[in-house]
Amino acid sequence: MNEVPLSVLFGILAVLIIFSGFFSSSETGMMSLNRYRLRHLVKNNHQGAKLASKLLEKPDRLIGTILTGNNLVNFAAAALATIISQRLWPDNPDLAVFVNTILFTLIVLIFAELTPKTLAAIAPEQIAFPASPILLGLQWLLHPFVWFVNTIANGLLKLIPIDTSNTNSDHLSTEELRTVVREAGSMIPKRHQHMLLSILDLEKMTVNDIMVPRNEIYGVDLDDDMDVLVEQLRTTQHTRVPIYRGDINNIIGILHARSLARVMSQGEFTREDIEAASREPYFIPESTPLHTQLFNFQKNQRRIALVVDEYGDVQGICTLEDILEEIVGEFTTDVLSASSPDVHPQEDGSFIVDGTAFIRDVNKTMHWDLPIAGPKTINGMIVEILEHIPESPVCLRIGRYRFEILQLKDNMIKAVRVTLDKPRKTNA
Repeated sequence: MNEVPLSVLFGILAVLIIFSGFFSSSETGMMSLNRYRLRHLVKNNHQGAKLASKLLEKPDRLIGTILTGNNLVNFAAAALATIISQRLWPDNPDLAVFVNTILFTLIVLIFAELTPKTLAAIAPEQIAFPASPILLGLQWLLHPFVWFVNTIANGLLKLIPIDTSNTNSDHLSTEELRTVVREAGSMIPKRHQHMLLSILDLEKMTVNDIMVPRNEIYGVDLDDDMDVLVEQLRTTQHTRVPIYRGDINNIIGILHARSLARVMSQGEFTREDIEAASREPYFIPESTPLHTQLFNFQKNQRRIALVVDEYGDVQGICTLEDILEEIVGEFTTDVLSASSPDVHPQEDGSFIVDGTAFIRDVNKTMHWDLPIAGPKTINGMIVEILEHIPESPVCLRIGRYRFEILQLKDNMIKAVRVTLDKPRKTNA
């Protein structure tokens, strides 16, 4: 080495530093790749992505190859730097060792570690894809040594309760996927984000959360007078109407507007004609998750279902449109419908709310955060908190909402006044 010019030694040292930076940046780049984007590029036959994906199939072998190459280069560079420092200060070996340690550490830290790794973290694809063919070649070349080192390392890992065979960490939970959608920013339009989050929320909701309650079901009683029956059929605004006798629990079928038009076009018709034109009813349990019921509607080719409780009594109606509205929003362009018909703003800043209003609907329309874990309606929520049906108007507070009962009828709270606490001013 004493015969080799210092310029050559410095050149070799620079090349070793570059190689060290290559290994450092390739390690960070490979580990920073977005696995989902990588799979997308592989499907599009991106050559660099294919090679990177092949390397990442066995991360222990990849890391072993990178670390082996990096350590070999670093040790060689350290030895060479020691030789250079000794030739620069032959009369003072202690100074040579000191200066070599300080300068070599700074050079490696800046040019072989910090800068390459930062660059690779910012642009992993630009670093990892070009490095993939080189790493594959080195993996084949260093395979015996890497295999030996990995065997020892995996043996040590077996002493720890960690499953080294399970290297797939790409699975996302529902909450993690929800976070991904929220953090997508401008990559996903706001409306699309809302729809995706609504789809994820379907599994947390049941048909009981969105059904039209029993007392609001519009149906036709075949036991009514014929004149009343005809008038109901002519004036109905619903496409599908439940047909029953006497009581909604005695349901006969669902009459479609198309079948109704065919029956009424005959001129004179009887109750038997109406019954014959209706389709058999479709019953579902009230605890059915919405995402399950959506597929059930598709499987059974139905659009409306009667919701029953554990005793078989009809509790309400759920339609395909009700579920779809949970995903895409209300099917309406009416500006007036943007405000809830159950909530009426007052001049003093309070709100008159219908006691039968669904809490979820009120929360969605007014951007409130009333509890939805228990009862579904305002009336049910207040009664549950009071633990009795009030006999006279009372006031109560639920979080930041003050409720004043205004009207009671038939053991139900018909109307309440809701006042929101004003936000407290904080001293700057």
